Amino acid sequence: MPQSKQRARDAVGLAARELAVRVLLEVEERGAFADAVLARELARTTLSEADRGLATIIAYGTLARQLTLDAHIGARIDKSTDQLDAAVRVLLRSALFQLLFLDRVPSYAVVDSAVELAKRLAPKAGGLINAVLRRALREKLAAPQIKDNLKRAAFEFSHPGWLIEMWRNELGTDEADALMQANNEANPVVLRALVARSRALAALAAEGIEAGPARYGPDAIVARKSVEAPGIAIAQGESSQLVCVLAGVRAGDRVLDACAAPGGKTAYLAALAGPKGSVLAVDPTAHAPELIRATLERARCAEQEGAPVRIHHGSLTGLDPAQTGSFDVVLVDAPCTGLGTLRQHPEIRWRRSRADVGRLAAMQRELLAAAAAFVRPGGTLVYSTCTIARAENQDIVRGFLEHHTTFTMAEPSATPEIDPELFADDGSLRTLPHRHNTDGFYAVRMTRNALEAR
Repeated sequence: MPQSKQRARDAVGLAARELAVRVLLEVEERGAFADAVLARELARTTLSEADRGLATIIAYGTLARQLTLDAHIGARIDKSTDQLDAAVRVLLRSALFQLLFLDRVPSYAVVDSAVELAKRLAPKAGGLINAVLRRALREKLAAPQIKDNLKRAAFEFSHPGWLIEMWRNELGTDEADALMQANNEANPVVLRALVARSRALAALAAEGIEAGPARYGPDAIVARKSVEAPGIAIAQGESSQLVCVLAGVRAGDRVLDACAAPGGKTAYLAALAGPKGSVLAVDPTAHAPELIRATLERARCAEQEGAPVRIHHGSLTGLDPAQTGSFDVVLVDAPCTGLGTLRQHPEIRWRRSRADVGRLAAMQRELLAAAAAFVRPGGTLVYSTCTIARAENQDIVRGFLEHHTTFTMAEPSATPEIDPELFADDGSLRTLPHRHNTDGFYAVRMTRNALEAR
């Protein structure tokens, strides 16, 4: 390509880089979640498909590789990255991410763009940004020398040390390292078909959208890019869908979704329960009703053959005591550290700590015990999380079963719709990014003794 045309293309790429930097800056300064900010900004922009893709890669990749990038920056300045202004940190990180991990982006375009963006976001820092990036290129992007084994692993995989230690202890070094490597890769775009999956795929194809059936979820679709398909499909991760399948909801069932927001599982449970069933969606968090209603609207629950859904904005303790022991299926998709969703939410790894695991585990124990009281004799109780931490998963279920002897774990054969390879030796459903190309989820289906006196 002639240099004049390449330069013109790079000028267009500047807009994509600016969008990514503004997303990163909002995450850095306000503690926002990148997926929500990016979705908002992409909805507003007129960027081409290629530049939208570039902005997405830069935003997610920079967040995922943050520790690695900060180490490169720290090796080339006389202060820590924490001492830099937020805009300078973000500009350096995003530029270095492109230099280190994006093969098709010309280095001069990355440096020129970073300096140009500095004029708008950090006017006094253009010289520093230019100097750091050009030094990195002169040094052929050489990695800093790190002798400590744990710090070297943290640099290589860009995960905090406490998380590396926990996963290596619980999963083994090879498995943990493969997981962390997968966490730095792009998250697949997964939808749930709102009509027969074959029909949904045909409708998407008619709109020119590349998509195909997912590997595990019976209603799951993998798309080439994020799409809006009203009445045809709705965004929902494959592991999230599998939790609903595991629940074994049948037509006409009364279902309690104990931690319902933002409503993806609620909508799926309603579709499974059908018009003669019902779903009570419970969640005490702020804005939960609005989030659930918006999801139900996107899922067209009211327009297709879905069960009626009622929303209770509050805790389980606020429910009518007459509902105790009256639900066929109770789902506790518990609040958790979210460590199984680092491809979708890369920033979580920098916001969580070892203390969060213990704090949330205490909450999970209380939630599961409270929810169990609403399961009818012979009914089903499902506990699930989107994390990979023994204290939030296996330990919670083991402790629950020790103190609630009227419940037993269901055998994997109770859910023939789910591939047996997804079940661990203890009968729990476990999905992992590096094994299954899904979010990391844990779920257990338990049954209450049908002979128990009510």
